[in-house]
Amino acid sequence: MDAYDEDSGALRGPDGPTGARRAGALERDGGAVDGAADERADGQGADGQGDGRRSGADETGAGEAAGSASASPESAEQRAVGGGDAASGSGSGEGADPVPDPVPDLDSAGRLYAPTSPPTTAPSGVAALSPAHRITAAAVLGAVAVVVCVHLAMVFLSLAPANTVSKRHGKAVEAWVYPEFEQNWKLFAPNPLQQNIAVEVRAELATKDGDVRTTGWVDLSAEDGAAIDHNPVPSHTQQNELRRAWDFLVSTHNADSRPVGTRGTLSEEYMRRIVVMRLAREADIESQGVVQRVQVRSKTVNVAPPAWSGERISTQPVYRALPWWTVTAADATGGAR
Repeated sequence: MDAYDEDSGALRGPDGPTGARRAGALERDGGAVDGAADERADGQGADGQGDGRRSGADETGAGEAAGSASASPESAEQRAVGGGDAASGSGSGEGADPVPDPVPDLDSAGRLYAPTSPPTTAPSGVAALSPAHRITAAAVLGAVAVVVCVHLAMVFLSLAPANTVSKRHGKAVEAWVYPEFEQNWKLFAPNPLQQNIAVEVRAELATKDGDVRTTGWVDLSAEDGAAIDHNPVPSHTQQNELRRAWDFLVSTHNADSRPVGTRGTLSEEYMRRIVVMRLAREADIESQGVVQRVQVRSKTVNVAPPAWSGERISTQPVYRALPWWTVTAADATGGAR
């Protein structure tokens, strides 16, 4: 035991005095107090020993403070790296945590994913046509639009009250509208029709042996009614053609059944062609000979009132016969042979 151990008064440990153990610990942390341990081991003077102990104590305190942060060389490296990051972070104004690099997008096979633009949709409709076809389509649409506008204007002028345009171009309007596009507003009249009107026709035939024969009356309205009954989708011709033609004829003929103006003549021609075409469908008439003349008449019967009304009207049929019409070649080309 040397003088240092006796004078120090320090407690002894398993490895010697406390001062010697601290020096060994500092050597394990990096050798920060090697000089102080050497001075104590050489047994220098009291002043030297005191200076050595004081300097050793100071350095020992610094070593303990440094060792409290990390007890291994790996911790020292981590402190160095952390200090660098902290220094760089404090200089840039950001936190101490480093910003991770962006992770590239990978597909299911681990390959780098490169986004592609969405597939383009092929043009359809008019846009898919060639420039020449587009011009043709535009021309056709323009022509259809013009025809529709002209038709609507003609129908409007035929229904509107008399005005300057309808008076000046009345013949052109009538030629366009009648008889196919004539409008009938009797459904909305204050007094709707309360009669059943049937159109009948008979013909004068030139037989094969040179004689002239007159057929009986054929009820054309009854044939239309039979075609409409129990038919979920009856045709417009079966429902309206004959009826509208008769209404048009009556409104353009006087009490003597003579045509009034151009519309009267037109309505007569229209009715004559309809009945000639209908007679051509009658097998027994066509087999007997060729139609030379036709006569049309109407049979009007009032609709019987309900029993609770107390009203009494006649339900006897009233006939109106028109003069005989000679069938022309134009009438025959309408469907009769």
